[in-house]
Amino acid sequence: MKILVTGATGKLGSKVVEALLKTILASDLVVSVQNPEKAEGLRALGVEVRHGNFNQPKTLDSAFSGIDRLLIISTFGDYETIMRQHKNAVAAAERAQVKFIAYTSVTNASESNFFLASSHRAREEAILKTGIPYSFLRNNWYFENEIGSIQGAMVGAPWITSAGKGKVGWVLRQDLAEAAANVLTGKGHENTVYELSGKLMTQEKLVSALVVVLGKEVHVQQVDDATYANIMKGAGVPEAYLPMLVNTQKGIRDGGLEIESNDLEKLLGRPSTPVNEALSQIISQIS
Repeated sequence: MKILVTGATGKLGSKVVEALLKTILASDLVVSVQNPEKAEGLRALGVEVRHGNFNQPKTLDSAFSGIDRLLIISTFGDYETIMRQHKNAVAAAERAQVKFIAYTSVTNASESNFFLASSHRAREEAILKTGIPYSFLRNNWYFENEIGSIQGAMVGAPWITSAGKGKVGWVLRQDLAEAAANVLTGKGHENTVYELSGKLMTQEKLVSALVVVLGKEVHVQQVDDATYANIMKGAGVPEAYLPMLVNTQKGIRDGGLEIESNDLEKLLGRPSTPVNEALSQIISQIS
């Protein structure tokens, strides 16, 4: 059985590959990457490296040829671009007669008003239309997304948020990668939807854990969206990214990531990494 991971040199994809190599032979794994030179380390391990560019359908035809199980890691960008890229990938998978597609989606994509949900909903629907067995891996929010705020707290800055009492199921990228690997190699995952979330927490709860890990006080500063945007701009965030950050805060405040689920624990065969341990890992990596 041949398993292919797209975006295999990215932050999530590289961890999925790492997890897969613990359970399957390198000869059973194929990666599709835009720049094969960046995957030379994987080639050296015996992994087949193929050139696949979501903007160039012909490259995907050759990349997906002979593949049984495919993981499409969602791309990022404006709506028109990511939909074109995704449709190219799905169409190529259909032409290659791929037998199973796993896709990294977002929390409650089919119903949520969270700003990222509509594009993921459309991408899920594109896979459904093919009739190919699927698994939608609806990832909640990465702990790693908070690195900027964690770094600020480490040097005494307050934790700025406009998310109010909204709850998030923060989870380590590593846990999500292992879950994806288990779906790709396991049985009984055809036509499934998994809500992959850690324990739900407010910003205050997350910061309380950070205080324990850092051993120093961190003040939570709740502001409105406009103030949040101004503070982020003053901190050096490029203006083009500000709407995304504000929409994230608003989406959290409105409950967009507040989905209770033990799907992640089931797929991992263990609890997700506890918040204190997750924060400790991140701090050790950025210190």
